[in-house]
Amino acid sequence: MPSMPDDGPGVSLGELEEGIALLRFERPRQLNALTDDTVAETLRLLDRVGADQKTRVLVLTGAGRGFCAGFDLGLAGDAPRSAELGETPAWMQRQELFASLVTRLRALRQPVIAAVNGPANGAGLGIALAAEIRIAARSAAFNSAFVRVGMSSCDIGVSWLLPRCVGMSRAFDIMLTGRMVDAAEAERIGLVSETVDDARLLPRALEIARTIVANSAFGVWMTKRGAWANVESASLQAAIELENRTQILARTTGDLADSAAALLARRSQRPPSGDGPR
Repeated sequence: MPSMPDDGPGVSLGELEEGIALLRFERPRQLNALTDDTVAETLRLLDRVGADQKTRVLVLTGAGRGFCAGFDLGLAGDAPRSAELGETPAWMQRQELFASLVTRLRALRQPVIAAVNGPANGAGLGIALAAEIRIAARSAAFNSAFVRVGMSSCDIGVSWLLPRCVGMSRAFDIMLTGRMVDAAEAERIGLVSETVDDARLLPRALEIARTIVANSAFGVWMTKRGAWANVESASLQAAIELENRTQILARTTGDLADSAAALLARRSQRPPSGDGPR
């Protein structure tokens, strides 16, 4: 897939293979830092992904040697429409637009795999946290950059998502210091599920995506929605109530009967496991 010039919208959408889409940030000279146009285009492309019934999994990564360096600090002097709206309303509009990347990723029907190929800083960390699965190249590094530029580390969902990945103490450590977390530490503390050599990053993401695609589309969708909903559930009983209804709803698709029949057919074709010669 050819890279886009750094002066373009800064993001592209392609297909790794049937059913598996690839969304890639494309400002490699800026380590894929986000501009207002990049965010707007990303949201538009996510709408395309969400509306595409054939797309089953979305892989998210960055071009070049970075995943996403967060907000492009070259734009920190002013926000779009400041003259028209006033400075504070214009910055609030920008803030809400950037934050909507996280909620839009979470709202997708398709699971998202973040293939973190380098620095994931600030908003880049938030975007990675919004994915259901994160895998890291050995060159990956994460930090809560906001606090290092005079802002709060509580930004675009990080204060909610990060503690649920690594626990409160580790989350406060990362958010208060702004220090860099390398790939090895990220795997150790549960920020990513695994670390691979850089050359293996996209192939490994594709392997995981294929495993997901092999499952029932409705079951995968309900698993994503149910798991996110139950992270916010008030009690175990409330979580189980949602699970019970989801399972009965899933049964109406016919996937359970088809899968059970296929499994029984495979079992019937296996040779008996007796005590005879091997």
